[in-house]
Amino acid sequence: MHHFYSVIIGSELLNGRRVDKHFAFINQELRNRGLLHVGNFVIEDKPFLIQNCFNMILQDPKSVMFSFGGIGATPDDLTRMIASEVFTGEKLTLHVKAKELIEQQFGEEAYPHRISMAMLPPQADLLHNIVNNVPGFSLFNRFFFTPGFPSMAWPMVQEALNQHFPSQAPLFSETFIVEAPENDLIEIMEALPKELTFSSLPRFIEEKRIVEIYLAHSNEALVRHWASFFRSEVLKMGKTIKDCL
Repeated sequence: MHHFYSVIIGSELLNGRRVDKHFAFINQELRNRGLLHVGNFVIEDKPFLIQNCFNMILQDPKSVMFSFGGIGATPDDLTRMIASEVFTGEKLTLHVKAKELIEQQFGEEAYPHRISMAMLPPQADLLHNIVNNVPGFSLFNRFFFTPGFPSMAWPMVQEALNQHFPSQAPLFSETFIVEAPENDLIEIMEALPKELTFSSLPRFIEEKRIVEIYLAHSNEALVRHWASFFRSEVLKMGKTIKDCL
């Protein structure tokens, strides 16, 4: 299964001038399709941060990335250059089709600055921009680079997902409450197989310690078996189990 990452680039998000909307969108799109969202990063427009983030994602052989922001024509739009360095090891080159689209959209006003958005990594494929025709781009059908504007970026994401990543069967899951400190359940947790998606969320209800246990996998029988195992071990300890409402 692919590992999907999202990278949201914009100092304005971290200093409070804007509120991010991309995470909720991409997370919901992936979950709707049964795809695995393993990481989300919100970073400043700083070269070393963008480069380090891209490099880390590249190290995952199953990675697919959607990057939002930083592909415009202003000096702080660094994503195109860094993407080319990290994912192709080459410098930006003029993409003829992107140049045509930008000239068609802006005419003489494409020069001298807007035309720089046609400088893309070698081997880049274009992502259609339904708002103003200035394209996003992708590399190797794995790494997708979109504008920071949701109205432009989100249709690009949906188009890429529809074209390259078929929906998967939804995960089967079981969730239940154990009335116990989380620490008391660690040995049971350690017995669970690694392929099982597992989370443990401790909290207090009226000063009583409880833990919400979540188990998930595409194999329903696997989930049922290990949920039954977990419940059985908890009952042996004399603890109470409740269903989540």
